[in-house]
Order: sequence, then C-alpha cells, then structure tokens
Amino acid sequence: MRGSGAPNGNAVAKLVYSAITSLDGYIADAEGNFDWAAPGEEVHAFVNELERPIGTYLYGRRMYDVMRFWETVDTNGSPHVIADYAQIWRGATKIVYSKTLEAVSTQRTRLERDFVPEAIRDLKTHAGQDITIGGAGLAAQAIAAGLVDEYQVFLTPIVVGAGTHWLPRGVRVELDLQEERRFGSGVTFLRYRAKD
Repeated sequence: MRGSGAPNGNAVAKLVYSAITSLDGYIADAEGNFDWAAPGEEVHAFVNELERPIGTYLYGRRMYDVMRFWETVDTNGSPHVIADYAQIWRGATKIVYSKTLEAVSTQRTRLERDFVPEAIRDLKTHAGQDITIGGAGLAAQAIAAGLVDEYQVFLTPIVVGAGTHWLPRGVRVELDLQEERRFGSGVTFLRYRAKD
C-alpha cells in the first residue's frame, strides 16, 4: 500500500525521495562536486517547508557525512533559511545505513548495518510522520523494493555530463505529477506520486 501521509499518526507514512539534480539528472558531477546545486534563498525556504513535517531521515553514509553539517552550523549569525533548516534537521530522527561507519556523531541518530525493506515497511506503518530517504545508493534499494511513495526533484539549470545519477538504472516506476513550481533562479521543482 502506498503511503498517504501520516501527520496525525493514523495513516501510513510516505517515504519521500528528494534530490537536487542537474538538468541531465546528476546529483554530483564526475569529480563528485555538487556546489552547483546549492539552493538560493527562495528555493531553500521552499525546501524548509517541505522538510518541516518530516519525522525521520534515512541516509547512506556519504549523504550522512554531508548532512552532519547541520548539527553544528552556527544558527546565530546565519541567514534565516539556514538557521530554520538547521532546527528542522536537528529535530528529526536520523537513521544511517553503513557497514563501515563505527559510530554516529549527531543527536537523534542511530546506526543500522543493513537496509531491510520489511523494516522500512514497518517504520512507515508506525512512524506517525513522513520519512525521507537521502543518497542515490540507498534510494536505489528503496526504489527497487517498491518502497518510495513520492519523488521530488529540483532541476538545476546546468548540464554536467556525467557523475552520480539520482535514479537507478533498470527500474521502471510509473508516476503521477502532483506539483510543479518554477523559481526565479531557473530551478524547477517537480513532485510525483508513485502509482499503485
């Protein structure tokens, strides 16, 4: 059963995969750089509103390494959108999937060695709030298992030619477009629901 959101704890939570990509579908270029994907203030404020109701973040190790920044960023001297996102991130539960990471260094975070689809189905049933998954490798496992209910993509006006693709190869998922929005920076947001 696909998630229908769980803001009140009575429905199955959605598993959401969200990414900022180049126009040709990469979250990082061939050198591993993604500085071109840094959101401007307008996009960042929109992301904050998307993330505000999220209760749990699922991360692979590399994505967790990137996102740990939000645990220690100085919120006093930062722009409002940065301070706001830091508070949202710190307030959510984080689950990190890694076979090599020895320990986590952020609050409200637990470490799991294996990504078990049945455990995610159970989490969706009992979470009480929606869940996001971050990192192309981890998301690929969830997509292949039919766990992702919603896909959110921020298309950045750049073509990088190669790198880490945001979607796995060889998996077919039919989608319904639910929302689209254009920003002044040229970024376009698309939100899709996976068909049942």
